Amino acid sequence: MPPGSRRYKNLNIHKEIYLMATVNPSLDNTYDDAGERSPLILGGLDYAGVTDEVCGIWEADKPPKIWFIVLGAAISLLMVLGGCVGHLLMDGVGVWGNNNPAYWGWPIVNFVFWVGIGHAGTLISAILFLFRQNWRTSINRAAEAMTIFAVVCAGLFPGVHIGRVWVFYWLFPIPTEHLAMWPNFRSPLLWDVFAVSTYATVSILFWYMGMVPDIATFRDRCTSKIGKFVYGLLSLGWTGSARAWHRYEIAYTILAALATPLVLSVHTIVSFDFAVSQVPGWHTTIFPPYFVAGAIFSGFAMVVTLLVPVRKLYGLENLITLRHLENMNKIIMATGMMVGTAYGIEFFIAWYSGVPYESYAFYNRAFGNYWWAYWIMVSCNVLIPQVFWIKWCRTTPWFMVIICIFVNIGMWFERFVITITSLCRDFVPSSWAYFHPTWVDILMLIGSFGLFFTLFTLFCRYLPVIAMAEVKGVMPRPKDH
Repeated sequence: MPPGSRRYKNLNIHKEIYLMATVNPSLDNTYDDAGERSPLILGGLDYAGVTDEVCGIWEADKPPKIWFIVLGAAISLLMVLGGCVGHLLMDGVGVWGNNNPAYWGWPIVNFVFWVGIGHAGTLISAILFLFRQNWRTSINRAAEAMTIFAVVCAGLFPGVHIGRVWVFYWLFPIPTEHLAMWPNFRSPLLWDVFAVSTYATVSILFWYMGMVPDIATFRDRCTSKIGKFVYGLLSLGWTGSARAWHRYEIAYTILAALATPLVLSVHTIVSFDFAVSQVPGWHTTIFPPYFVAGAIFSGFAMVVTLLVPVRKLYGLENLITLRHLENMNKIIMATGMMVGTAYGIEFFIAWYSGVPYESYAFYNRAFGNYWWAYWIMVSCNVLIPQVFWIKWCRTTPWFMVIICIFVNIGMWFERFVITITSLCRDFVPSSWAYFHPTWVDILMLIGSFGLFFTLFTLFCRYLPVIAMAEVKGVMPRPKDH
């Protein structure tokens, strides 16, 4: 129907009323220091103002200079990563520092780290959506994108760690008699293949489904023919009718319900890589909840690290407010205490079990050759986040970014400590060794951040950073409605 027709305008009015009834069934009950309800959107923006703020990022003739600097640096690191992967494929996995007995080195550490980074997006988007936490609306889009990009980085490392990359299809249950080896369904490494691929698929569908109305807004505001064609394809013929919104809400809720158990299941299965083995320090039942809490902990820290510069760079302080950042910092503090409790329980269970190998494994973590890595982990994950008890610390953007960077450093060292310290002190003392990463290990870790930030900077430029339709759903109803 023509955009200027009376029926078109009425459908838009019905759509906004429908959003108020479905997306915002109850008011958020967060109050400020004066006892008044803290607004989710500042600056007196109306519906049109929200659209202009978000679309202004994409409609600008040129991005800010800092965007080009960040993109150039990220692409440079991405090229380094590509060169290291090519070197690895040509010369074999011996270019890594993996040795006997540390057959798992930095590749598995990086894999678990990046999978954990991706958990905050699904939790913000799915679980908080089902619980109708309205403060998620300004941050969920960027968190969802971060999830997908982190999973891409995570999938890189086991993909090249299998050795013979050209026979990667042996991992899949293909019904054929010509395979030299069948997948071992008792192996948690195979469970990783199904868990991570399912997680990536559902996350992409959930992210894309939520963007359809906003992409249609880009389509309608675009002035170039190429842009109209591309965004027209991506918007799937969105009309904005009441029927379209009704079906959209149903599909979005179903995908949220599918994604919710993945928050718990994916990193639980990743923890089974360690927990189902007999290696001292790994064979423990606390790993599944411990890993899930740590994943949410590191994921939220990465969301804060990304959104604080984004809101400053693009002037989104009215949409991504200090209230959003403070709520995320509270979750970081809570999950950090869960992780710290798990650290203590590990030592208690090792002592209570009476198994000397378990006791030695944890004593070696804290006071052995890798004591420095263990105490970096404890300092960054347990001690430093406690500053968020102070309101100034959790509401000051530059300070919270510093704390969140330390959190992610600590979470990487957590995976390093779990993997390396247990393997380097195996059952046979004659095979004990010290793990030394090679330059390929170091550059592949740094290069994975290049891949991540390349994808994220392109997302910020060409796709809606904030879910405009969902933000409008939690705003006060306009008087003329």
